[in-house]
Amino acid sequence: MTELRVEQVRKSHGRNAVLHGVDLAVPSGAIVALLGASGCGKTTLLRLIAGFEAADAGTITLGSRQLEAPGIHIPAEQRRIGYVPQEGTLFPHLSVADNVAFGLSRAERRNGRAAEAIRLTGLDGLEPRFPHQISGGQQQRTALARALAPAPGLILLDEPFNALELGLRRSVCADVVALLRASGATAILVTHDPDEAFASADLVAVMRQGLIVQYAAPQELYRRPIDAEVARLTGHAILLDGAARGGSAETPLGRVALQPDAPEGAVKVMLRPEQITVGAGVEARALSSVFRGDHALVTVALGDLTLDVRLSAFDEVGETLRLRIHGPGMGFST
Repeated sequence: MTELRVEQVRKSHGRNAVLHGVDLAVPSGAIVALLGASGCGKTTLLRLIAGFEAADAGTITLGSRQLEAPGIHIPAEQRRIGYVPQEGTLFPHLSVADNVAFGLSRAERRNGRAAEAIRLTGLDGLEPRFPHQISGGQQQRTALARALAPAPGLILLDEPFNALELGLRRSVCADVVALLRASGATAILVTHDPDEAFASADLVAVMRQGLIVQYAAPQELYRRPIDAEVARLTGHAILLDGAARGGSAETPLGRVALQPDAPEGAVKVMLRPEQITVGAGVEARALSSVFRGDHALVTVALGDLTLDVRLSAFDEVGETLRLRIHGPGMGFST
C-alpha cells in the first residue's frame, strides 16, 4: 500500500512562514491535484514530500514507512519517490533510453525496468533519439518514464506541462494521466489551472497562504466551494447580493434555492455561469455578446447590476431576454 499521509507539516524560509500545519491524505492509487495561486506553498509541500528539503515540524508517511518526523529525515534518494519538475528534466547529451535508465542500479537495468517504462509511455522506437530530436510531448513522456522506471511508491508532478502550448498541454496531460492510471501509481499533480485539476484528479486540494483550505472530489469542489475565494479559483463565479431565509435567497435574478446548511440573512450567492439559462424568469437587457463556438458569453444588465452569463450557442440573444436559474447556489456570509 502506498497511501501518503502528511500531518501538521510546517516550513519557513528564514522569517517567511510558507506552510502553516498542512494535513493531507492521498489514498493508494489515487491522483490528487494541488491547486492554488503562485506563492501559496504548493511546490514547497511537494519538495518536502520528495525529501529535497526537511520540514520544520510535522510528519510525512508513505505506506508504513515514516519519511519525515522530529529527528527523522529520509534523504530524497532513499524515498523511492518519482519526481517530474516543471522543465529542464532531461539530460540533453543522453538518449531517450539513457535518460529513462538514469539513476537505476545495474540490477534494475538488467531486469528491464527502463524498457518496461518506455513501453508503458509509448516511446518505443525513440530510444536512440536525443531530447532535441523529439517533440515537447515526447519529452514529457520521457520524463515520466524516468520517474516510473524505479517503480516508486509515489509520483510527484510539479506543473510539468507549463512549457507546452495550450492545445498540446491538454493532450499531453490526458496522456500522462492515462499512463499513471494504467500503472496504478499514486500521484500528486501541482497546478494552478482548475480545468487541469478537474480533468486529472480523483481529489483536489485547494491551497491558500500555506494551508489546504478545501479537499474534495472535483464535482463537490466546483459545486460547493467553501468561500468566494475558492469559488473564483476553481472557475468562473457569479456572486450576487442576497437575503437568505429558509433555504433560499432573494437576489436580483429572483429567488434562488441554496445548498444545504446555508447561512441566514445577508449573503453572497455564488452561481456558476452555466446555471443561468434563457427561460421564464427575470428580464435583462443584453449589452454585448461574444460567440465562443460551444457557448456565447453575454453581458447583461439588470437595473444597476451588470454580469456575464454563459448561454448555449443555440440560444437566441436579442436586445432583451429572460433569465432563469438552474440548480441551487452557494450562500456565503457577508
